Amino acid sequence: MASIKPFRALRPQPALAKSVAARPYDVLNSEEAKAEASGNPHSFYHVSKSEIDLPAGTDVHDQAVYAQAAANLQRLQSDGTLFQTPQHIITFTSW
Repeated sequence: MASIKPFRALRPQPALAKSVAARPYDVLNSEEAKAEASGNPHSFYHVSKSEIDLPAGTDVHDQAVYAQAAANLQRLQSDGTLFQTPQHIITFTSW
C-alpha cells in the first residue's frame, strides 16, 4: 500500500549547504566523522554522529549521544544553518 504524506522539510541555507553536507552515517566511523567535521560547526555529522562531540570512548548507543544529537540539531536550527521550508513537500512511499 502506498502512503503519501506532506511534510515541511529542514534544509540548509544555500550558502551553507556544502558545509552541512555529510556522507551517510554508516559509511565512516566516529573518528573519521570527527576528522571531517573538525572546525566545521555546520557539519551534519554533529547530528548523525553526535558522539564526536562527547568524550572519546562514549558508547554510541548511550543516551548522552541521542541527547547531544537533539541539542546539535536544535542549535543548527536556532543559529539559522537549517530552516524549515514554508511549504509542504510531498513524499511517496510504497511498501
